[in-house]
Amino acid sequence: MGLQITTLSENTAGLGSFLGEWGLSILVETGGLKILFDTGRSISASHNADLLGIDLNKIDKIVLSHGHHDHTGGLGQILRRIKRETEVIAHPDIWQVKYSRRQGEEKYIGIPFHRQTLESLGAHFKESKKTVRISDDIITTGEIPMVTDYEAIEPYLVVKEKDGFKPDKLLDDQALIINTRAGLVVILGCAHRGIINTLYHARELTGAKKIHTVVGGCHLMDASEERIHLTIAALKELGVQRLGVSHCTGLPAAAIMAEEFGDRFFFNVAGTKIDL
Repeated sequence: MGLQITTLSENTAGLGSFLGEWGLSILVETGGLKILFDTGRSISASHNADLLGIDLNKIDKIVLSHGHHDHTGGLGQILRRIKRETEVIAHPDIWQVKYSRRQGEEKYIGIPFHRQTLESLGAHFKESKKTVRISDDIITTGEIPMVTDYEAIEPYLVVKEKDGFKPDKLLDDQALIINTRAGLVVILGCAHRGIINTLYHARELTGAKKIHTVVGGCHLMDASEERIHLTIAALKELGVQRLGVSHCTGLPAAAIMAEEFGDRFFFNVAGTKIDL
């Protein structure tokens, strides 16, 4: 099974005229399927797809990692380019009214579209709290149990309800798992519920022990140095062969990871294309 992973949108960009934009969008192509994992913040995913000669009209399914605007803001633009009904796989909590509360400022960070608008553009939402099987070799994680004692959701991430703001448990946070002969390939959105929790869950769901490649956001930008080193130790214990970090990993954490993993590490920026 050939597998190609192309990062269409990320905070930083590769050489050429690629756009960098805070957010993430990754195209997975394997077994005749084209799956778009997240859509970036606005126009960057579609712009960069054009530069790469990728026909967005050929996308078969869209998977949303969670309901934050930097992963869903490009959805309207992508659907306009697809021009037909397209299945969008997501957790039902993507529709929660999500906010960031930092330094006394409240900022809406949820999906920047009404559901009806997206459905009018062709989105057919398949909502599930559990894993969704896309093909024999590709599944979503569904809800990720939090089992480590050092991974936690940042307290500034909240949801607005009738009686005020409450901590966002981010139950909608999920990843994409591809089972290959080389081992599992795990595509992360932000890993709000923890990269190691996510990888443990991926092994539990598939029964596979070997994790070959991990790509995407690790949400370590606010992590303590202790948490970063515990994460790295767990990644090594899991035997991860390739680690390509993006977006919310944070440069300090990424720099430490680069030193620890050497040539097994890469910065997964917009325009990055890897083949397995």
